[in-house]
Amino acid sequence: MSEPLPSIVVNLSAVIIALTDEQPRVLMVGVPDAAVDDTDAGRVLEALPTGPLDAAGDRTLDLALRRWVRASAGLELGYVEQLYTFGDRYRDPRESAGGVRVVTAAYLALVRESQPPGDLTTSWRSVYRCLPWEDWREGRPRVIDETIAPALNHWIESASGLVQRRQRKVRAGVAFGFEESPWDGERVLNRYEILYELGLVKEAVRDGRTPAVDESLPSEVAGLEMAADHRRILATAVGRIRAKIRYRPVVFELMGETFTLLQLQRAVEALAGVRLHKQNFRRLVEQGGLVERTGQRDHLTGGRPAEVFRFRREVLLERPAPGGGLPRAPPGTKPPPPPPPPPPNKNGAGGRRFCEGGGVTPPDGRFDKHPGPERTSGGPGGRGRDGG
Repeated sequence: MSEPLPSIVVNLSAVIIALTDEQPRVLMVGVPDAAVDDTDAGRVLEALPTGPLDAAGDRTLDLALRRWVRASAGLELGYVEQLYTFGDRYRDPRESAGGVRVVTAAYLALVRESQPPGDLTTSWRSVYRCLPWEDWREGRPRVIDETIAPALNHWIESASGLVQRRQRKVRAGVAFGFEESPWDGERVLNRYEILYELGLVKEAVRDGRTPAVDESLPSEVAGLEMAADHRRILATAVGRIRAKIRYRPVVFELMGETFTLLQLQRAVEALAGVRLHKQNFRRLVEQGGLVERTGQRDHLTGGRPAEVFRFRREVLLERPAPGGGLPRAPPGTKPPPPPPPPPPNKNGAGGRRFCEGGGVTPPDGRFDKHPGPERTSGGPGGRGRDGG
């Protein structure tokens, strides 16, 4: 007699990104905390819009996503791409109490922000409210040097031996740009997973992990707690966008029909989390044939009227990768010094970019040679273990 098939539910989650007032924002819904215990009964967490797949009625996952986003959020999605499939055991807390295993196919959608329908549980939130260490537009975030770096240093020095200590030092340096490693804006998921592993975000403590450091980050530093592993999904999406704008003109999905070059630059900066060199940006955009003049001028800029442009869609047919090339590191920055060393441990002793500041960005994969199995960051893009 054959054993019964395991119970699995397939959900679809949408990371819906818009740009408003130079802030990347993500659509959120309020959901009850799915934690097994009742210590916080009635607590509501922010979550990505998520709905079940109708196996009998939905012909494709893409159409299913568009259907329920239209029905639940009143949004007609334009640009949509599949992001990743998340299926780790117990990623939904209810599975620990005997519930079914939940597998989520996550999608990235880019839209122009609109007012959600009269449902008070739906709202737009700043992406950097969830991932505050990712916004470098006003300089290196203080939270990295004041809070995250000391916590990482404590974690490195608490390793069980020299090999593990070296593994942790490499992981931390590559993710957060310490020592010889430059800041890589695309490694959003790597950074979040390290903070989760250290117990520095509330999701880790909520999931029952023992913090690897003495205390968690304060809420204003650790960012907005989200349901299940939805902040991990969001981190994956932000890394995907930052990689994509280097070779595809997806930023125009977030722009109006017409815009000034400064408005376009500010939009790219908002997604990349860094400031860009104005003249280099304009030269590469125009020389790359990404935009065309409309013959109009914007007189509301507060100074000299700015020329108005539109996206030149013919560029999609002219070459396969019509992106602009963005910096992984903020312009003109150098890797920060490493955290100050604590007492000895008892276990043993390329190409053109929009930015100025020079330097050649190392090719993809240079920092992927992490020794040993301890490295857990990864997922989309094949940079680590199965993202689950």
